[in-house]
Amino acid sequence: MNALVTGGGGFIGSALVHELVCRGFSVTSFSRGDYPELRKLGVTLKCGDLSDIVAVLDACSGMDIVFHVAAKSGIWGSYQEYYSTNVLGTENIVRACREKKISWLIYTSSASVVFNGTDIEGSNESLPYPSRPLSHYAATKALAEKYVLKSDSEILKTIALRPHIVLGPGDKHLVPRVISQAKAGKLRQIGDGKNMIDISSIENVVKAHLCAAEAIKTNPEASGKAYFISNGEPVFLWDHINSILKEAGLKPVTKSIPERVAYIFSAFIEFFYKILMIKKEPRLTRFLVLELSRSHWFDISAARKTLIYNPIK
Repeated sequence: MNALVTGGGGFIGSALVHELVCRGFSVTSFSRGDYPELRKLGVTLKCGDLSDIVAVLDACSGMDIVFHVAAKSGIWGSYQEYYSTNVLGTENIVRACREKKISWLIYTSSASVVFNGTDIEGSNESLPYPSRPLSHYAATKALAEKYVLKSDSEILKTIALRPHIVLGPGDKHLVPRVISQAKAGKLRQIGDGKNMIDISSIENVVKAHLCAAEAIKTNPEASGKAYFISNGEPVFLWDHINSILKEAGLKPVTKSIPERVAYIFSAFIEFFYKILMIKKEPRLTRFLVLELSRSHWFDISAARKTLIYNPIK
């Protein structure tokens, strides 16, 4: 099969590209940058921006399936930046799939689309989207996910996957950031440390995409739906952070800050960053405080049953 992976040079995208090549797919990567390491695998590279419909149409030509992984992530930036890539870019992908008569679209969403700042403990996909999203990333990913699922039809089958906190080889953001903060002596536990979270190994996220690709072709009940993806074993967040630090040869986090204090402090930080128009991502935001102090883990029964997704232990 001919498969297009948007964001093929990114963390999830590159891991998915490697596995697709190993499984005999003819793979094309669509990204804004050039990735010689993918070319060495025999991957066709096409450079462009998701907001450019001409470039998107060209990338989708001749494809059988599209894995739409590319997105603007992070916790800081203007809403327009997030909207342009995550929403308009996704709308362009759907339009190109229709015009190029592509049958299947797998969209990489995020569990953040349902996070409202309160504890989530074992909830399933019936969770509603929050009326007031906590970040531009979550807001625009939710809009894109809704558009993808609404676009499901007999002509174009769609599935949205919601992986949560993806870790593993190739991660250049989450773990490096934790280690950097710890080395600088700036890492503090927020809250009582009893909050549990889901994590998703990169191997399991790739596996979920492949399971979705198979299910969307063979199971009429699979498409038009979103699925939470994780390792299926919630962990205590701060215990897990300390285990990462231990592997890096660093001391565990011993100092803590009450959640309320951290939340107020982060609100002041955001205010001054906006007033001073600082583009660099702040050390702390209100969204990050809630992510670090609340529980957020999910029931992945739907993925297990419908996508035949069984996490690798």
